[in-house]
Amino acid sequence: MSSCQLYLISPADVSGTFPDRLARAIDAADPALPVAAFQLRLKDLDQHACARAAEPLQRLCAERDVAFIVNDDVSLAKRIGADGVHLGQGDGDPREARSLLGPDAQIGVTCHASRHLAMEAGDAGADYVAFGSFYPSVTKASEHRPGTDLLEWWHGLMEIPCVAIGGITPANCRPLIDAGADFLAISASVWANADGLDESAAVRAFAAAAR
Repeated sequence: MSSCQLYLISPADVSGTFPDRLARAIDAADPALPVAAFQLRLKDLDQHACARAAEPLQRLCAERDVAFIVNDDVSLAKRIGADGVHLGQGDGDPREARSLLGPDAQIGVTCHASRHLAMEAGDAGADYVAFGSFYPSVTKASEHRPGTDLLEWWHGLMEIPCVAIGGITPANCRPLIDAGADFLAISASVWANADGLDESAAVRAFAAAAR
């Protein structure tokens, strides 16, 4: 059984029935590949709207012992008492986020395909580093395309967990797991009903691929 876990990233719209969809996705997870974290990634809403949207999602994550992570916005993470924040390369320093959010916050840093950026993030106190995009992604454009050797290198050298991100599907996730990814960050492959699968079936398909 793999020790990898799923890291769900929200779609751009979390209104309507999305809380129910998130609950179904988390509840469908198999012990072979549990859901460990959910990231709220809302680029087009102001902080007040994001905080309102976060409330039901944060509550159901807490009920299921799933870490609730805010994308980019340290002040929003502080405001709503999120479990942590994920920082892009232009979104602030992990040390500053730590001083604001406290010692127990989970702080992740996007490191693209760069060993140097990942080492810097580790030195700055990041709790995890994220590499990608490993495959073409419909969620977020990226010119960075690391290979599985980057995951193997990090896994063999560092204790800090690494997240693989970008275009990951049940059909292509196995090489990333085998290379040492601690988490698979997934979005469209769960929420966009790819291959005709709803969120529950998609999560189960990832678990099947991880066995």
